Amino acid sequence: MFVPVVAGFGGSATARSAAKPQKPWPVSIAAVLARPGANVNSVPGTEDYAPGQVRVSFLLIDNQGAAVNRPQARVWVATSDHGRPFAQASAVLEPIGVPGESEAASLDVTKIYVAHFSVARAGIYTLAVETLGRRPVQAELHIQVRKHPQALAIGSKAISSDTPTIASTHGDFARLTTRTPPDRAMLRYSVAGSLKAHKPFVLVFATPKFCTSRTCGPVTDVVDAVRKEFVRTDIRFIHVEIYKDNNPGLGNNAWVKQWRLPSEPWTFLVGADGRIKARFEGSVSAAELAASVRRYL
Repeated sequence: MFVPVVAGFGGSATARSAAKPQKPWPVSIAAVLARPGANVNSVPGTEDYAPGQVRVSFLLIDNQGAAVNRPQARVWVATSDHGRPFAQASAVLEPIGVPGESEAASLDVTKIYVAHFSVARAGIYTLAVETLGRRPVQAELHIQVRKHPQALAIGSKAISSDTPTIASTHGDFARLTTRTPPDRAMLRYSVAGSLKAHKPFVLVFATPKFCTSRTCGPVTDVVDAVRKEFVRTDIRFIHVEIYKDNNPGLGNNAWVKQWRLPSEPWTFLVGADGRIKARFEGSVSAAELAASVRRYL
């Protein structure tokens, strides 16, 4: 969900989001915010960060409540408003869901910015964002980088969760998915069975019907679209719901707790060796996910 009310540390930084340093760098985050152009609001789409490569997603919302959708923005990272930036990255506007197929997310937005950069240690960091091109706008964003991530980290062993399947529920799709129509192709295999068979897989935790940020349905659409690209491979694609008995009133189900998910949706890439190769919190585009599947699985 967007943090804190709308929703990762992503394991696969795409080359197009890595910006070459451009000089002169601003002397501080405050200096960026003082540049000509309107200061707008930022809405984070990710919250689970740890030292190393960080994937941050966010919206820019103007003072009239409309999304700012410039194709690219530049991001600077510092330890405080008045600290000198130690990292710079390019933020690319990625679609939420599958264009022309998925519904819009909360605030009726259809795109979200994604940036990648590296952080050496835990702490609170301040980001300045400035859109590129004519009539730039600026925004400020704060992130907390923990010593260890909340959800399972890249390189860790995947949890052998005995997630439900079409076979285990005797075809009771109401128990398996809140997606309409049911995503049958992603309900065939369990996580435990895939690990036992040493099959690589893409695992999405999402509840299309009840997701407060309305990104779960679009993310499930993305995973299903990418599945179709790799239908002739051994890679499995698995969808797991968030709530016990698909009822938000009953709280998170056992599998969400096993994977220590602090938010939703989440998408993991797991190799044939059973270890997590990449992970995406919140919205992920088909281009991002497909590139990661090709690279890691």
